Amino acid sequence: MTALFVAGAHTDVGKTYVACALLSAARAKGLSVAAFKPVVSGISADDWEASDPGRLIAAMGEPLDAARLEAVSPLRFAAALSPPMAARREGVRLELSGIVAACRAVIVAARADLLLVEGAGGVMSPLAEDGLNLDLMQALGLPVLLVGGSYLGAMSHNLTALSVVRAAGLKVQALAVSQDASADAPDFDETVADLQRFSQGVRIVPVPRDAIDWAENLV
Repeated sequence: MTALFVAGAHTDVGKTYVACALLSAARAKGLSVAAFKPVVSGISADDWEASDPGRLIAAMGEPLDAARLEAVSPLRFAAALSPPMAARREGVRLELSGIVAACRAVIVAARADLLLVEGAGGVMSPLAEDGLNLDLMQALGLPVLLVGGSYLGAMSHNLTALSVVRAAGLKVQALAVSQDASADAPDFDETVADLQRFSQGVRIVPVPRDAIDWAENLV
């Protein structure tokens, strides 16, 4: 089994989009897939099909029902805030140890060819009262698929996240760079080339808005 941790260099840079593309590409090759996003905030209990967990479930070809939602994302909170902030508003205290235990149980039980564990927010975003996404990543020790953007300023965010993850002793499988849709975004190809120049040998994978074939080369 291949297991990867899908982490973001920033918030809303396309982690779930990249994860879903990989799941779909793997299934197209005849591989079995699984995904786990232990914590999610900003999700409606009544209308979650288009949420991150809902998209992951759909990409796995699984039914969009309550049982699958619980299996893919057991810790769900309504407020669109960091997980610990959102949890507090519902009287819940998120502890890193519980999240780590849930992830490890999924990893041990998984029988899929490809398992993706997706974080919430960026690498240094709080995930629990006592830990960041990076702390979960270190506890699990999985190779990391880092997802970043190409907006103005993303170069620093991407390279900083890359440096932090590598300094933590984690292997970076690749840095997937999502093309920004803004009219004033820097040139995408030039941004990708500059990231490759400064990435110290880490593979840079362009994720253009108008193509999906890039995912086939990652599975």
